[in-house]
Amino acid sequence: MDWLLALGVVAVVIPTLYLYTVSVVATRFPTLQNKRICLLIAHPDDEAMFFAPTVLALARPETGNHVKILCLSSGDADGLGETRKRELAKSGLTLGLRKADDVFVVEKPEFPDSMTATWDATAISSLLCAAFAPQLSRSRDSGTAPTASIDVLITFDAGGVSGHPNHISLYHGAKAFVAALVAGKAGWAPPVDLYTLATVPLVRKYAGFLDVGATLVSWATGTQMKDKKHPGGLVFLTGLAGRGSIRTAWKAMTTAHKSQMVWFRYGWIILSRYMYVNNLKLEKIKGR
Repeated sequence: MDWLLALGVVAVVIPTLYLYTVSVVATRFPTLQNKRICLLIAHPDDEAMFFAPTVLALARPETGNHVKILCLSSGDADGLGETRKRELAKSGLTLGLRKADDVFVVEKPEFPDSMTATWDATAISSLLCAAFAPQLSRSRDSGTAPTASIDVLITFDAGGVSGHPNHISLYHGAKAFVAALVAGKAGWAPPVDLYTLATVPLVRKYAGFLDVGATLVSWATGTQMKDKKHPGGLVFLTGLAGRGSIRTAWKAMTTAHKSQMVWFRYGWIILSRYMYVNNLKLEKIKGR
């Protein structure tokens, strides 16, 4: 029976260590406060399946942040576009957004919901410029500080987490957008910080909350900018109970995105580290 005792100890110790780590990360690690933040996603349910820890952390009222979601397709590949738009709004509210109007869905033929389509980075950049820097086309004066109506843009990295071409396209489009803000303005820093969600190897992807150790090692050994207003790396963890917990993240999928809850989705929300752990990197971007 020694193995049963050992198993019992492990079952208690590991969750306890994780909860302690959640507390430390929430109170001592860099975060964002009083920012206008846009989460850029490709499909309804991306915000819950991949970015739930980030949204839960940054949308807390005490942070002073205003978080919005911009989705570049309605996920209409199966003819459920209208349903999925409603589900996205419900999920956003579950994760802490202030109101349903903070969720925007774009439906354009150049952004099809497709596992094989790569979206044009210039088209994405132009859309973001029109949404957040409409004055850009009228002001190219190198002596004028670049401006935008958001402070932070969050999206996928070059791996797209799952390798989905739509996700990867967002990364390239977002980089092009931030670069466009300072094009021809030598010496000016971009007015928008671009943070991207780290893609991890397959084994880590399905390690659930156990991936927190590898994530913290990666964060600690990476290049972390000391500027508190623009931290080079961010880590967000969901707790195991209470407000902002994994139960809230699960609820965003199971009760909001009901149309997407086929059998394998349950495996994802239980095993995926992206439901528990998000680590974001600040992209260093210079004007073109």
